[in-house]
Amino acid sequence: MGDVVAGIREAILSGEFVPNQRLIEADLSEQFAASRAAVRAALLELANEGLIERVQNRGARVRAVSLDEAVEITEVRMVIEGLCAAKAAERAGEADVAELRSIGEDMRAAVSSGDVFGYSRLNERLHGRIREISGQRTAAGVLERLRAQNVRHQFRLAMHPGRPQVSLPQHLEIIEAIAARDARAAERAARTHLRSVIETLSQIERRRAP
Repeated sequence: MGDVVAGIREAILSGEFVPNQRLIEADLSEQFAASRAAVRAALLELANEGLIERVQNRGARVRAVSLDEAVEITEVRMVIEGLCAAKAAERAGEADVAELRSIGEDMRAAVSSGDVFGYSRLNERLHGRIREISGQRTAAGVLERLRAQNVRHQFRLAMHPGRPQVSLPQHLEIIEAIAARDARAAERAARTHLRSVIETLSQIERRRAP
């Protein structure tokens, strides 16, 4: 069942399965070469994670997250990612710092060349490495689940004009605070970055409103 759960989760994260899309057990069984029972159990687990929802008499579908919920999710991320940044500042070795700075330089180059998708991938890589360096496995698990729930809004955020230019200096500030082994500054920089995410999500929604 684990492979089926991972496969459906990745399909949601990658955008292959989109919000409100119906998930038909027979189709999933064929796609993931799994029994109907395994697919049913996987859908139940993913429903518990908040990635899908069961609809009476209509089966399962990918859960759509509203702006209000996306903001709540980001507020929780702000606290937990601040914790991870602080822990990373306390634990980072020289090799870790060098790697974070290298990612930062790659992000700078992506912004300069207008590579939005490359910047988005580097963004995920940076946040992932900070979580790993922090050693906070519980926090990492929670953040991965929250990220999966919020994937649609994260995509909109990545595509928002000018967003990389805004977030780049915020990411570089987090990196340098970790490099300086300044836990308070790292936590503050991470929170500032996530607060900016919330503000931008609200701007995107206002622009979409009729």
